[in-house]
Amino acid sequence: MVSQQKKQLVQQLVQDIEQYPIVGVVNLQNLPAQQLQNMRAMLKGKGIKLSMTRKKLLQLAMGQSKKEHLQKLTEKIKGMPALIFTKDNPFALNTLIEKNKSEAPAKAGQTSPKEIVVKAGPTNFAPGPIISELAAVGIKTKVNAGKLEIIQDTTVAKEGDIISPKLAETLKRLDIKPMEVGLNLVAVWEEGLVFDAKQLHIDEKEYAQNIAQAASWALNLAV
Repeated sequence: MVSQQKKQLVQQLVQDIEQYPIVGVVNLQNLPAQQLQNMRAMLKGKGIKLSMTRKKLLQLAMGQSKKEHLQKLTEKIKGMPALIFTKDNPFALNTLIEKNKSEAPAKAGQTSPKEIVVKAGPTNFAPGPIISELAAVGIKTKVNAGKLEIIQDTTVAKEGDIISPKLAETLKRLDIKPMEVGLNLVAVWEEGLVFDAKQLHIDEKEYAQNIAQAASWALNLAV
């Protein structure tokens, strides 16, 4: 039997879902408690609400909502889920979350959040056992001026791959921090449409360059 407290929690979630025009699903897995508290305080200051509870209760609340196609968002729930509510647009929400992430080293057993590429170039390693350690994860090297040099860019993990102990140690030695610590926005619902987080990513530098280039073309055309 569902307790009265859980019923009230579901009712509050349903109210939030109906009240806010933007509903998102986030994954809190691997997020340290202190950083979670900091993120909640930051979001609250910007009028954004984060609601955490058991997966079944989230699904129950979303199932009771009358919003069109919200079920598609329910299907995106994974990991340690929470719902996020805002009156801003999905792109601004994603940008805010991305800007508040920090880099972290990879640990064995973690899932790679993106493609991990080790760039070609010199290292500070002298020839020795490190050669075979790098080769074990697919990194080819050569000796140049008494130091090891990585011959070519090497993809050591793809998005979704499990980080092995050997790869985690190698990335640590190379001072590569591929993990991102922070809220992981999975998907967002707005006006019946569900956007994956990848669709909400905006490269601000590229966007500014495109505007500048368009202005230059417009000027040339006018002349």
